[in-house]
Amino acid sequence: MSHPHVIVIPYPAQGHVIPFMEVALTLANQGFKVTFVNTEFNHKRVIKALSEKDDVHNLVHLVSVPDGLEPFEDRNDLLKLTEKTTEVMPGKLQELIEKINESDDDEIACLIADGSMGWALEVADKMGIKRAIFWTAAAAQLALVLSIPKLIDDGIINNDGILMKNKMIQLSPSMPVMNTKSLLWACIGDLTIQKIVFELVSRNCKTLEAANWMICNSTHNLEPATFALFPKISPIGPLLSSKRLGHFWSEDSTCLEWLNQQPPQSVIYVAFGSYTVFDETQFRELALGIELTNRPFLWVVRPDISNETNDAYLKGFIERVGDRGRIVGWAPQQNVLDHPSVACFISHCGWNSTMEGISNGIPFLCWPYFVDQFFNESYICDVWKVGLGFKRDERGIISHDEIKSKVEQLLGDKTFKARALDLKEKAVNAVKEGGCSQKNFSNFIEWMKGKEN
Repeated sequence: MSHPHVIVIPYPAQGHVIPFMEVALTLANQGFKVTFVNTEFNHKRVIKALSEKDDVHNLVHLVSVPDGLEPFEDRNDLLKLTEKTTEVMPGKLQELIEKINESDDDEIACLIADGSMGWALEVADKMGIKRAIFWTAAAAQLALVLSIPKLIDDGIINNDGILMKNKMIQLSPSMPVMNTKSLLWACIGDLTIQKIVFELVSRNCKTLEAANWMICNSTHNLEPATFALFPKISPIGPLLSSKRLGHFWSEDSTCLEWLNQQPPQSVIYVAFGSYTVFDETQFRELALGIELTNRPFLWVVRPDISNETNDAYLKGFIERVGDRGRIVGWAPQQNVLDHPSVACFISHCGWNSTMEGISNGIPFLCWPYFVDQFFNESYICDVWKVGLGFKRDERGIISHDEIKSKVEQLLGDKTFKARALDLKEKAVNAVKEGGCSQKNFSNFIEWMKGKEN
């Protein structure tokens, strides 16, 4: 079988679906038959966000399975979402694969599952299907999961994942420092919630080690120490969303026309991904801080990023800033960051946004919200030195003065841009013909074709 039928299944969140779609499209362009499995809820969102010119249906077969939640339940509740999907989706996935194998001449030969959904690998193993994981976050975060047994042995956490020591740790002497308070499971909710999340992550750890392949959206040049510690992890990134498919919201591409009218390296791009939310005080401090910079800005304000009170506030804000600012509900981010008018990126430091900023040579102002984003901030500010972080005041708020000050500091120091451009060259070279990531992806493809063990 030269081009097997591959089934891919991302974790049901925007930041996971987008890079998975890029993997799926790449495999389809290589001649593979690809079935893409979303939850029913996200499947509808993806289909609705597609434009008439998107030809994804001609390349990838989009299907769905239930996630176990009622239509009205909050999919931003990561704990409930993860618990329900772990309970309901394994059986539904097996049923789907069995149905495909009964009705399709090309049976499923390989399953590529999200690294946060180890149960999918268990289904593939039981059904005798080749299995691989695709890790959509930094490789160092996968290394952290794989290091859970060592963290327990070293007394950093107990068997329930509860912190025994609040300290800075390193998985190896060459890897970045991690704050134990920001471990994946330690920065979500109270101790009860943390124990439940840790149980899921710990179970994943055991399953992931049995995967035939581990690929990730990174490159060797960005995280060399991690790949030295865990050579089984193969970087294939940075994966950039070339066709911009898999989004949950329709993109407002008119902002590109507005960017065309702005001077080179003048625009502050502000975007916080698909999960970040703001209370009223912080939202208004952010708006005022952007306004006080007196620079052109493009700000992505999702419909659910804040409350209705702040929607009313925005009307007066827009009147004051006039044509100097542009606000959209969702932006074609890869195109925005590639635009010559963009000077810097105020970001939540999600890994997709981090990779897109790096690949376009853009300096960062870091505003992490939860989970792995705090670690990504340390990469940006402390390791790669292509950005600055914000400091919170005694209220826990990032003030308008702090925002204005950090924008001026970042854009007033040309070394940030110079380092960002150097990092861009390394990232782009990794995916070119003969680059490390390109070779890894080629080897992965050969394995799926059965030509390499």
